[in-house]
Amino acid sequence: MRFRMGGCGPGGFEIPAAIFAMGMGPRGRHGSGRGDWGDWGGNWGRHGRGGRARRMFDSGELRLVLLKLLADQPRHGYDLIRAIEEMTGGAYAPSPGVVYPTLTMLQDMGHIEEQAAEGSRKAFAATAEGEAWLAERKDEADALIARLTGLGEEKKKTGGAPIGRAVGNLLSALWHRVTREDTDEDRLHEIAAILDEAAQRIERLK
Repeated sequence: MRFRMGGCGPGGFEIPAAIFAMGMGPRGRHGSGRGDWGDWGGNWGRHGRGGRARRMFDSGELRLVLLKLLADQPRHGYDLIRAIEEMTGGAYAPSPGVVYPTLTMLQDMGHIEEQAAEGSRKAFAATAEGEAWLAERKDEADALIARLTGLGEEKKKTGGAPIGRAVGNLLSALWHRVTREDTDEDRLHEIAAILDEAAQRIERLK
């Protein structure tokens, strides 16, 4: 399967579906699905194909994930974001605008409480009531954590952040160059030769 970009003129080109399997895809301005290319995997949970918004968790699931992490050890809000990002290999990180209101909700429910901490950042830990609520939903919590770690494993299989960044840069440069009005057939063949050379050099790596 291939995805055609750039229109029907000489500047049009097709992107193999394998590129999308690597976690790459178009990140269009204003949800258009066309424009800049970037690390789609790095925005998983915020974008889908064509720039449509997509959620990693619903609010109840995120509460459960955060509570599970806080039951493991006390953490600051930023620590929670970083822990989830590390589990997913950088493929997903909840925004502070989602995490902090969720922590407030968990605190209002009596499931977490503030811990003494140095500095201005608040650390939270699960309460006995929160741990009991979590125990009742152990299977669901384990499945959600498995979803996050599974996403991280998939990210590793496709080369992780360095490959995602490099492919994103390549697609961005390719998009902007082949869709220029002054791009003719000779220029397209020159670009193709560069891409072929890069592919051959990668294949020759030991």
